[in-house]
Amino acid sequence: MSVATVPSPPATYARRLRRLLGAGLLGVLAAMAATTLAAALAEALGVTFEVPAGSGVPIPLPGFAFVTGVFSVVGVLLAAAFLRWSARPARRFVRTTVSLTAVSLVPPLLAEADTATTLALMGLHLIAATVMIPVLARRL
Repeated sequence: MSVATVPSPPATYARRLRRLLGAGLLGVLAAMAATTLAAALAEALGVTFEVPAGSGVPIPLPGFAFVTGVFSVVGVLLAAAFLRWSARPARRFVRTTVSLTAVSLVPPLLAEADTATTLALMGLHLIAATVMIPVLARRL
């Protein structure tokens, strides 16, 4: 009689976590590049990114990359937590991150910025979410 071995749950979890973190790292870099590129394009089209408007101090391009990177890493950590503690991690992750993306659209509306800056900032939030959410949800 032969005995079939089944990987233990921790080994399976560890492998899935490594795949999630690897994809997450690539997603973070892609989101940083996409938002920075979009911000540069918006600046080339005349968006000032001055918050508050007329302050004369625009948000620098590296600032977009940095903030996108920080919040994308938070998304990866959130995905890892759902992978560990949720019975349906992908579903819960997508619902949570779509809700958080909607909430992230509020601060640009409250910032004292001109309409073009406000719309561009909201678009940048959506670009980052469009890159990160599917990448991480596929690995969950």
